[in-house]
Amino acid sequence: MIRAVVFDVGECLVDETREYGTWADWLGVPRHTFAAMFGAVITQGRDYRETFQVFRPGFDLTEEREKRAEAGQPEWFGEDDLYADVRPALEALRRDGLWVGIAGNQTVRAGGLLRGLDLPADMIATSDDWGASKPDVAFFEHVIEATPAEAGEILYVGDRLDNDIRPAAQAGLLTALVRRGPWGTIQQHEPDADAITTMRIGSLAEPPEEVAKFNAGER
Repeated sequence: MIRAVVFDVGECLVDETREYGTWADWLGVPRHTFAAMFGAVITQGRDYRETFQVFRPGFDLTEEREKRAEAGQPEWFGEDDLYADVRPALEALRRDGLWVGIAGNQTVRAGGLLRGLDLPADMIATSDDWGASKPDVAFFEHVIEATPAEAGEILYVGDRLDNDIRPAAQAGLLTALVRRGPWGTIQQHEPDADAITTMRIGSLAEPPEEVAKFNAGER
């Protein structure tokens, strides 16, 4: 029985197209060039942060975030950056009596931005809040501790096999892989994807129905 659904943030709830575009601008790189290299790095199984190193060796993402903030260009996302299916999905799950959480690898600032959107969720937490980042299983142990359900009753929804699905499954959670964003598109055909994924979805419009089927023993 699924009693709680917890969502990742980037490319699950938030379309990061604009944000990564601003990083390309900050680096002085054409956006399509940055995007192409970003995809190549992911396809090679490397850390996405290596993309920045290609264009500026020695690049420190934390330091550059601070520099952007000092220059009046801090990380930012708003209502327009949410995927259109986010609010309807969260609302539908809560109407169905499920506990809904949001937890991803995000900064304290990003957590504040998320809370400012007044999303229909019972919890909003970030890796910076917990001092543990995905893919560390400790992050998912925090998810379990913060959720009023057992590990096997929690469905974690994410777009990344490496950061979301594999470690969530290792922690004993059920998983849903959403096929969107660069990771969701590139990683969806990896050999272990089916074995570690409870359900695959193409959008967040699907979880309410899929969870209902799962709880009814129809899948």
